[in-house]
Amino acid sequence: MEYQSNPEKYFFNDKLYLCPLDLAMEIIGGKWKAMLLFHLQNGALRSSELKRRIKGNISNKMFTQIARELETAGVISRKVYPVVPPKVEYSLTPLGESVMPNILALAQWGRSVGKKMEE
Repeated sequence: MEYQSNPEKYFFNDKLYLCPLDLAMEIIGGKWKAMLLFHLQNGALRSSELKRRIKGNISNKMFTQIARELETAGVISRKVYPVVPPKVEYSLTPLGESVMPNILALAQWGRSVGKKMEE
């Protein structure tokens, strides 16, 4: 894709983006978002299980912030069950499912780079 002298404009959540990659990175970029999506590829997970599957030390505050950002972007949905203690499940929306081929391709790329580094 070549640079365009008259770029297209993209609006998302009342914000203007002049680059489609900038928009994509706003939605799924950062340390935790893609990993959260990766772990939802096979279906809904309770918040505690999802947090446990994300490798690294993600704090409760950061997990909640990332989940809310992805929910606001329409990439994941959050379902709260009226039980005690509270049960919350996250799942991919159709928009979230549409990004999964890209997330899985990045994961495969990471595997191949990791294997090459071992050699």
